[in-house]
Amino acid sequence: MRWEPYFHKVQYYETDGMGIVHHSNYIRWFEEARVDFLAQIGMPFEQVEARGIVSPVLKVSCDYKSMARFGETVRIMVSVKGYTGAKLFLSYQIEDAASGMLRCAGESSHGFLSDGRPVSLRRAAPDYDGILRALPHDNERHEEG
Repeated sequence: MRWEPYFHKVQYYETDGMGIVHHSNYIRWFEEARVDFLAQIGMPFEQVEARGIVSPVLKVSCDYKSMARFGETVRIMVSVKGYTGAKLFLSYQIEDAASGMLRCAGESSHGFLSDGRPVSLRRAAPDYDGILRALPHDNERHEEG
């Protein structure tokens, strides 16, 4: 299965006093790209949540490489690092869409909750579990839990 990158045009309000994108916005862009990625693979966020399942961020990291500025468009590539049934691990690369220059790289991990309690998609949503298990991902091992 293939999915398309997510594109984001840098808005003026996302910049700081130095005229560069404030670091917190890259994390927001990860989340925008994650929601787009889930829709592309057949798990639209609104449908997942309509089934009573939420997917909070458990951990996020970002390694900043170069600065994005107002008016630029960035391309965000999402890839699956791993999936345990209870957790999803994603990685991101944000590049300038015109030059291909790497702006940042990062990772996030997400759990699945139903009624405020951790759940495994294997039991709570076997169809979504099947989608995530079928995706290509690296061979890193992640703790179940």
